[in-house]
Amino acid sequence: MGQSFFPRPRRGPLALGLVMLTFVPGLMTACGSDSGGSSGTDSGQTSNSPPGAGLKLGALLPVTGDLASIGQNMVKAVDLAVTTVNACEGVNGAPVAITIEDDQTEPAAGSAAMGKLVEVNDVAGVVGAFASSVSTAAVAIARDNKVVLISPGSTSPVFTERAKNGEFGGFWARTAPSDAFQAPALAALAEKKGLTKVSTVVINNDYGVGFEEQFVQSFNKLGGKVTNQGSPVRYDPKATTLDSEAAAAFSGNPQAVAAILYAETGGLLLKSAFEQGLSEGVTVLLTDGVMSEAFVNKVGKTAMVNRFLQEPWERFPGPMAMG
Repeated sequence: MGQSFFPRPRRGPLALGLVMLTFVPGLMTACGSDSGGSSGTDSGQTSNSPPGAGLKLGALLPVTGDLASIGQNMVKAVDLAVTTVNACEGVNGAPVAITIEDDQTEPAAGSAAMGKLVEVNDVAGVVGAFASSVSTAAVAIARDNKVVLISPGSTSPVFTERAKNGEFGGFWARTAPSDAFQAPALAALAEKKGLTKVSTVVINNDYGVGFEEQFVQSFNKLGGKVTNQGSPVRYDPKATTLDSEAAAAFSGNPQAVAAILYAETGGLLLKSAFEQGLSEGVTVLLTDGVMSEAFVNKVGKTAMVNRFLQEPWERFPGPMAMG
């Protein structure tokens, strides 16, 4: 994104600590650690360090909710990173303490958890959030308290524009690219497969709507037609049944459906489409938001008889098609 960040002067080790967490594999080799231990962190808890000693960091991740199948492994990765950093004498010779909070894949819960990390745990920086909608809810708290928030997966293009407008004050960044890259790649994949009529269905949040807008724009430029462009299907992230949304997404005889989903609710939607007999002969274009075993299990393996095709993409790796 090209934006810089400016941590509070009294927390100079912050940038170093976050970089160390990002590049933990190199540290593992450099320190000769097998990283077999644990830092003792858990959701809502802090690793053991003397009060006031060392760098305090937080993690705001989806341990539960729609992205839990991805977020739970992120917790393990953060724990491994802190263990490894501390095996390398920590930061400035003092151990790093990490407090992990569950954002529940919910903006309100994420905002509350971010507030706790800042006000109660007094962290200098936070890894998170993963969901774009949660990052949107948390970023104002980070900015106002001068705590750096670095997301490993909030890909909504809206963040790029907000950063350009100076809305984050330098206290927000991300390590994952914007969907302004992945959405054109998905459109190009559809065109490469000879698809000219595609409908869309997306989760109704910053991620889904932002991706949808970029995909529609790119697919139109390639000469394709989005059959439901005038009435896009956007489903409630809290929905427990998605039969009507599935029916709407597959109506109009599209050759394919571009489905911008989360694992839990997305699996529910595609399972419904399969059970209603709507998906026969229709290619489903998917994104990295559903690349988890939980998604496959949610859809049901009988519904996944049609294989996944992972496309190697020269410029924008990631999109895939089911058909």
